Amino acid sequence: MPDYGIVPAGEGSGLIDWSWAEEQLARSANFWLGTRWPDGRPHVVPVWAVWDGHHLWFSGGLHSRKVRNLLADPRCVATAEDAANPLVVEGVATKVDAVEDKQSFLDIMNVKYDTSYELDFLDPASTAVLVMRPTWAFAVLEDDFTGSPTRWHFGR
Repeated sequence: MPDYGIVPAGEGSGLIDWSWAEEQLARSANFWLGTRWPDGRPHVVPVWAVWDGHHLWFSGGLHSRKVRNLLADPRCVATAEDAANPLVVEGVATKVDAVEDKQSFLDIMNVKYDTSYELDFLDPASTAVLVMRPTWAFAVLEDDFTGSPTRWHFGR
């Protein structure tokens, strides 16, 4: 982050551990999801999402703008809920069709959001389930803005 007075990783509080980021991903109820219209314009919407320890899962109407955008260009970005201690995750989203994967998503979502959705909630004629594989993430802590910025890169 040039021009912000960021100190080297060994000064300040040091780099943030990935376990902190995973905690944010697991506990955030609402995420902002950014996608791209076919003409290049940005599109951002709030979504419920669940973190399974490796991927961020979410669903949407099959004909919704976010799903149509992701089917055309799977690159996306999601931000966790705490804007004071931001976590931004870029990745690639893939539509999931396997029934057992959809059931796993529902199992995690029902626990997290205290819901009781069943598989018919994810009717493939009207709903898409997507899984985002992170490629890059960034976070900074409000209490140590100049000393905590951390970036993670994931295998492609």
